Amino acid sequence: MSQRQIIQVFEQYQKARMQFVQTVADLASRPQNIEILHNAGVMSMLRPLMLDVVPSIQQTAALALGRLADHSDDLAEAVVKEDILPQLVHSLSLQNRFYKKAAAFVLRAVAKHSPELSQSVVASGGVDALVLCLEEFDPGVKEAAAWALGYIARHNALLAQSVVDAGAVPLLVMCLLEPELALKRIAASTLSDISKHTPELAQTVVDNGAIAHLAQMILNPDAKLKRQVFSALSQISKHSVSLAELVIEAEIFPAAVACLRDPDEYVKKNVTTLMREVVQHTPELSQVIVNCGGMAAVIDYLGNCSGNLRLPGIMMLGYVAAHSENLAMAVILSKGVPQLALCLSEESDHTMKAATVWSIGQIGHHTPEHAKAVATANLLPKLLELYMDASSSEDLQAKCKKALKSILQKCTYLPGLEPLLYDAPSNILKHVVCQFSKVLPHDSKARRLFVTSGGLKKVQEIQAEPGSPLQEHINAINSCFPEEIVRYYSPGYSEVLLERLENYQPA
Repeated sequence: MSQRQIIQVFEQYQKARMQFVQTVADLASRPQNIEILHNAGVMSMLRPLMLDVVPSIQQTAALALGRLADHSDDLAEAVVKEDILPQLVHSLSLQNRFYKKAAAFVLRAVAKHSPELSQSVVASGGVDALVLCLEEFDPGVKEAAAWALGYIARHNALLAQSVVDAGAVPLLVMCLLEPELALKRIAASTLSDISKHTPELAQTVVDNGAIAHLAQMILNPDAKLKRQVFSALSQISKHSVSLAELVIEAEIFPAAVACLRDPDEYVKKNVTTLMREVVQHTPELSQVIVNCGGMAAVIDYLGNCSGNLRLPGIMMLGYVAAHSENLAMAVILSKGVPQLALCLSEESDHTMKAATVWSIGQIGHHTPEHAKAVATANLLPKLLELYMDASSSEDLQAKCKKALKSILQKCTYLPGLEPLLYDAPSNILKHVVCQFSKVLPHDSKARRLFVTSGGLKKVQEIQAEPGSPLQEHINAINSCFPEEIVRYYSPGYSEVLLERLENYQPA
């Protein structure tokens, strides 16, 4: 056999290996093929090819593995069981940029499924290797590494801490300064995933100067970048007053409020979420957002979106109103109550309804004036209806009950209360009747209206336990009217009159 023929054998074998990994990588990009590939033992065949002498075969084998692991946690488990991670991590530091990108993709595909699989990546030394990749010159390698680190950090505080301990945060902050948009996005997203777990992790991100760099990007034309920037700022702000104040001090507002007019839905949602996280802490922080026009803009935004996108805005109004009478009045004056009433009638999801009811309760429970704003929007019968609806979730019913009680105890606007006389169960009815018993003794016009509208008649029909608070409130109402009028509207009085008529002998 000539030398040429011998070399040809090797060339054919190399060509076959190349064709095999390319075909597998191609097949693995289509979900319907994954099960067949797995059953054919593809993992154990790809493993030796990860150490192939030909770099392009190594890269394509890694790409195929990444696509398989990305598909399901079972296949990601298989990558771990085949002991592929240690050799992947080992070769990460030795190989070229194309391989590094493919290897980072495999680590990300494994880590994304669960905290346990992410822990396998950490245990194999994957985090340290990925952090080294953040120091690479090539932006594509940095992006792939930052992405994988984000998938590890997002699961829990322990995994996020391992990313921090490996020294990722200063390098991720540096990535925010790179010209490539894709790298900026992933860096912001990963910083968001690290910050979300604990105040300490968020503080680490802040200590590395992230807020100033994030703040500079809020007016960037790229919507996907802005989504991540506002997400990261929200995750930092939510933990404490001091962190929220640092975000405010970066002079993000009022520029951020303008982003509520952004065409991208998720930019708007994330800006609203940021405001919600800021206002929940203190009346002073709420006042900052109100003063820069944030609240009025959110109320407008609630009218222009639907579904889950409304949730942060609905909750933000509740947080603002909860702090003080004045802030709750600011929500009312900005037409927040009719907007919440609209959300309550348009949204079918019970979580959304419960959040809306909670916010309405926060607005209405301060003073009679606040309660009247809720009552005039015809919200009390609506809250009662949701409370009594058997199909309402437990949480929704509980929130309706709490909101109704807290608003009713302040409400002196009788036309808003009267519809509840007819439908409310006794645990709610006692609060309604109590309010009538407070107002009627001092208001002759209201007493007259109470008779002509049928309210007094309805009160006489209520079956109350003798000596109960409800009975006491009814007695208090009855004492506001002449005895014969009360008797006239009592059940059975017409029969008494008819009986007297029958027994009456004309002279």
